[in-house]
Amino acid sequence: MTNGPGLYDFTREVNLWLSEAAQDGLLTLFIQHTSASLLIQENCDPEVQTDIAEFLHRLVPPTTDPSMHYLTHVYESPDDMPGHIKAALLPVSLSVPVRAGAMLLGRWQGIYVVEHRSAPHSRQVVAHLS
Repeated sequence: MTNGPGLYDFTREVNLWLSEAAQDGLLTLFIQHTSASLLIQENCDPEVQTDIAEFLHRLVPPTTDPSMHYLTHVYESPDDMPGHIKAALLPVSLSVPVRAGAMLLGRWQGIYVVEHRSAPHSRQVVAHLS
């Protein structure tokens, strides 16, 4: 569950799922939504996540911002079409190597759902290990 724009770390949940398999392979993660993304990013300093969320907001502001007057898909809310644009710019799937049931992430890396909408949403991520 997300509570507005930002990065939501779900590395722990993926690690728990992988620990049951305890095998080598390639993990593929895919988010089943058109206004959210996935990202591998710094997991040590929370300012990194805050700065990324703020940058995305400045890059693609809501449709109420005068600079976004050209957008026509404005029926759901002022953040809907900007959410779709951000999801088009960021990945919606990730691949991570796995050894002995553990992701081979770097020391300071975590896996995040990037929420682009203002309202809370329940986001679904599909995981496949092959």
